[in-house]
Amino acid sequence: MINKLIAKIRKSNAPIVVGLDPMMKFIPEHIRQAAFAEYGETLEGAAEAVWQFNRGIVDAVCDLVPAVKPQIAMYEQFGIPGLMAFRKTVAYCKEKDLVVIGDVKRGDIGSTSEAYAVAHLGRVQVGSQLCSGFDEDFATVNPYLGSDGIKPFLNVCREEKKGIFVLVKTSNPSSGEIQDRLVRPEESESPEAGDRPLYEIMGQYVKAWGEQCMPEEGDYSYVGAVVGATYPEQGRMLRKMMPRTFILVPGYGAQGGKGADLVHFFNEDGLGAIINSSRGIIAAYQQEEYARFGGSGYADAARAAVLAMREDIASALEGRG
Repeated sequence: MINKLIAKIRKSNAPIVVGLDPMMKFIPEHIRQAAFAEYGETLEGAAEAVWQFNRGIVDAVCDLVPAVKPQIAMYEQFGIPGLMAFRKTVAYCKEKDLVVIGDVKRGDIGSTSEAYAVAHLGRVQVGSQLCSGFDEDFATVNPYLGSDGIKPFLNVCREEKKGIFVLVKTSNPSSGEIQDRLVRPEESESPEAGDRPLYEIMGQYVKAWGEQCMPEEGDYSYVGAVVGATYPEQGRMLRKMMPRTFILVPGYGAQGGKGADLVHFFNEDGLGAIINSSRGIIAAYQQEEYARFGGSGYADAARAAVLAMREDIASALEGRG
C-alpha cells in the first residue's frame, strides 16, 4: 500500500492528505437540516449529516489528492450511527481510489492490540469466512506502551501489505511535556552519546520496525512516522534519522504550519512525506479567504483550499536550497 500511496502522490503532484474530521459546527446548515428532517435531531440524524458532508468533500477533491484521513473520534461521538458513517466514508473513499489513513491512534498490548490491528487493517475470522472490519489502508498507532503494542500491527502489515504511522513527535503544544524529555543512554549504548529526547529514541524504534516491514520493491517501509509541522527542526533531524520512513505531517494551516516549514520533512527525491490538513480544507468556507463560496459551496471552497495548499507546498519545495 505504501507504493500505491507514492504512485498517487507522484501522479497528483500533491503530497496532501485531507483530514475528514467532521464536527457539527463545520457542517453547513442546509446539510444538517436535511438530515434532521429525515432522521430527527438524533444520533442517526447527526451521522447522516456527517456522511453527506463527507461525500461532498470527497467528490470535490478526489481528483486532486492521493489520500484522506478520517479521525475516528469525530465519528465515535455519535455512537454506533457515527461508526457506521465512518465505515461508509472509508468505503466511499476507496471506491474513489483514495488511500485511506485511519486516524485511530490505537495503543494497547497483547490480544487487545491484535484485535485493534485486525479491526482496522486486517480480517477477522467469522465461522468459515474472513471479514474486514473498517478496512483502512493505514492506521495511526500510539507506541508509548512499548513494542508489545506495535508488533501485532507489524504482523498485520506484513500479511495485508498495509501500513501504520507511529506517533513520534506530535504537533500539539504540550507534546514536549513527554516527548521532549531527555533520556539517558541504555547500558548497551555508548555513554558518549549523551542524553537524548524521547522522540529521538522513538524515531530509532520506528526505523528498526520499518526495516522488518519493507515491501518487495520500493524504497519506503510500511511503517511510517507522525511528526508535526509545528516542529520543523525536529522534523529535519528525524528525516535524516529515518530515510526510508514516510512521514505523516499534521499541523498544517489551522495549527500554524505552512509550506516553508515543511521542506525538511521531504527527502531529496521529493518524496518521504505527506502533509495533512483537516479543518483548513473541510471548513474552508468558514474562513474569510473562502467566504465567497458560502455554506452551499463548501465543497468548492474545500477544492480551492487544496489547490492553494498544493501550490504552497510546491513553491516551498522548489525554493529549498
